[in-house]
Amino acid sequence: MIYSQYMRKIPLKTGEYYHIYNRGVDKRNIFSDQNDFFRFFQSLEEFNTPEPIGSIFENSFRKKPESLGHPMSKSKLVEFVCYCVNPNHYHFILKQVRDGGIEKFMQKFGNGYTKYFNNKHERSGVLFQGKFKSKHIGSNEYLLHLSSYVNLNNKVHKIALGHPMSKSSWKEYLGTKGEDFCSAKEIVLGQFKSSKEYSDFAENSLTGILERRKNSKETEELLIERE
Repeated sequence: MIYSQYMRKIPLKTGEYYHIYNRGVDKRNIFSDQNDFFRFFQSLEEFNTPEPIGSIFENSFRKKPESLGHPMSKSKLVEFVCYCVNPNHYHFILKQVRDGGIEKFMQKFGNGYTKYFNNKHERSGVLFQGKFKSKHIGSNEYLLHLSSYVNLNNKVHKIALGHPMSKSSWKEYLGTKGEDFCSAKEIVLGQFKSSKEYSDFAENSLTGILERRKNSKETEELLIERE
């Protein structure tokens, strides 16, 4: 069954931060068009609740992409610190806000989006490559540098800005985009005097990460998976 790929042997801790990532099975793209891309983000929003929601209502498909954001009226399983979604993989930094929250969220999101994708494209089986990967973020330094890697992940993979199947929270961090998807971004931004200061830090951090990534197995294991 699809849901089994989201179960984990070691429970993730409430109040802690985690790097969550995965990619399409066989490195396949996880979107075929803009409707899939919008549905992916809609699923992140709608399934982030401990309550069952059933299917996503048809009339919600008419929302404009710019209106995406967490409904403030419902309780959540996780809070997003930052994210990047690329054609065949995603990265999230999540804070778990209730026991079992990340696992429940990823199970609901993964099953829901996979069912939608399979039905639309007349396929069966898993869409993502096994269990989602998770790394505990055990220090503030790790959190800051990892936020740079996630927010600027399109640069890591040489994906041009404006690519129709790539989106991150970078503009949200810079204050140039109206949506407020990342409800927990202040854990990062609150440590900088301005968005510009964070931008400079992130750009320099990513440069350093990519330079060290070439030769340092330690850096690879600490920060990032190999796509």
